[in-house]
Amino acid sequence: LLEWAVHARCNIMVSGGAGAGKTTLLNAIAAFIPSDERVVTIEDAAELRLPGRHVLRLESRPANAEGAGEVSIRELVRNALRMRPDRIVVGEVRSGEAIDMLQAMNTGHDGSLSTCHANSPVDAIRRLETLVLMGDVALPLVAVREQLRAAIDLIVHVARMPDGSRRVVAVAEPVAETESAAAMRVNELTDPEGRLVGLPKRPRRAVHVSAPLGDWIES
Repeated sequence: LLEWAVHARCNIMVSGGAGAGKTTLLNAIAAFIPSDERVVTIEDAAELRLPGRHVLRLESRPANAEGAGEVSIRELVRNALRMRPDRIVVGEVRSGEAIDMLQAMNTGHDGSLSTCHANSPVDAIRRLETLVLMGDVALPLVAVREQLRAAIDLIVHVARMPDGSRRVVAVAEPVAETESAAAMRVNELTDPEGRLVGLPKRPRRAVHVSAPLGDWIES
């Protein structure tokens, strides 16, 4: 499922708690990106190891003792848009750069990837709503939700199991927003004890990415 989603240029958000394996999974997903594509990675600390031939790595920098010289993730996202990337990979969205990332996804940079801290796919959307509003944008919440729905194709949620293993526990897709919330179609892959209850089906053609996500899941 995830390999086909990458080749079909779906925008993917990996969510999960601290230590759940978000960056590890992001590395694995990014390995499916065709090697001839120009990819810009943006991180606080260099953790991503993409195998492509044309990867530009950007890293944020804190301010010095005088409070000068800071380079934020948000500034790097904005500058990455000028580098003619085919895809943008942000190690973690945690502040106002969320709005810039969404705009990149909505303006021709399909197939971009990122992660965020959240306890569930629904919480991930709610957290992204908050992060966008932290970016000092004069947008009503309904417009923010519409941007999220248009930008993000899949949310892949990972969790750490009681035995210490890390697993993909759910795959979700935003659907039409409602007056009260951004609606989600969530496909649980494990039960509360961590036992596998559903397996992703491999589609015969990449165009199946546009089909409802439930069509991919085999119970």
